[in-house]
Amino acid sequence: MTDLAANQVPARRSFPFAREAGGALAIAALGAIGYFLFPDDLAFLTRLIGISFLVLSLDLVTGYCGIATLGHAATFGVAAYAAGIACVRGVTDPLALLAIGMFAGSLMGLTSGVLIARFRGLPQLVLSIAVGQLVAALANKLQFLTGGSDGLSGISPGKVLGLFGFDMYSRTAFLFSLAVLMIVFVVLSRFVQSPFGLMCRAIKDDDLRARMIGVGVYPRLVVMYAIAGAVAGIGGALTAMSTGVVGLDSVSFERSAEALVMLVLGGTGHLWGALAGTVIFMIFEHIVAAANPFHWMTLVGTLLILIVVFAPKGLIAPVIALYQRLRHGGRT
Repeated sequence: MTDLAANQVPARRSFPFAREAGGALAIAALGAIGYFLFPDDLAFLTRLIGISFLVLSLDLVTGYCGIATLGHAATFGVAAYAAGIACVRGVTDPLALLAIGMFAGSLMGLTSGVLIARFRGLPQLVLSIAVGQLVAALANKLQFLTGGSDGLSGISPGKVLGLFGFDMYSRTAFLFSLAVLMIVFVVLSRFVQSPFGLMCRAIKDDDLRARMIGVGVYPRLVVMYAIAGAVAGIGGALTAMSTGVVGLDSVSFERSAEALVMLVLGGTGHLWGALAGTVIFMIFEHIVAAANPFHWMTLVGTLLILIVVFAPKGLIAPVIALYQRLRHGGRT
């Protein structure tokens, strides 16, 4: 063991949560910048946070487990509908609605994961699309529950902790969503470094070798799908509470495809990549769509092509490489 490695061991034992605390502080700092510098765009920033949960969830199954999916918005949308229906029918406590969304998303993730995780490659991708389309069709047909094509409206959550009411400027919704994101990010940061998370990485790298050493690949993938569904469910519930309406777009194929684009943009297999991809894509889309409402898709497509060509591992990869180089004193 080198002197550097020897010196690092006590530091890791003394500060076991230093990395997670740093991540939470970074998110809080970015949230403070958005809150004070862009007070008129808090509704957009709250929506951005809600979508970031979907992309984080997708990163767990795609970036950490290698599961190809284009129907992941189903978990997000089912949770949004579950929280919205519960709110319309009398459950107005935001924390209770958050728990309902998390449970609904986890249940949807578990149900779809049992089927999707059994296959690999192209069949897996096709099945994920089929699951997403089935959920979208049910949301459209069950009009008495979901509102169909008109959407589910009238979602009015109560005060957070009985003190802070949701206002038309989205201040409470933004701060509440930001606080939940900080907590979830810290938990996920520990989770992906746990033995379970590391074994999922090993399955992604070489599932055959994992089977040869006695690892139960299929059960782990199903469990990860359920956990990812819970994360997406939190985002769905937050989105339903902050917007007051849930539409078919929440379970659409386009939502799943956009989430995958955001993940590839930021970088798969990194939680910061999922967050960075969401922030960059949605802010760029927001600005370009406002500046050029007729040709903004062309500009977005051009940006994505340039990033995939010149940064195939995502925009976060060079930042992580620089951080590791600085952390190790420039040693390779």
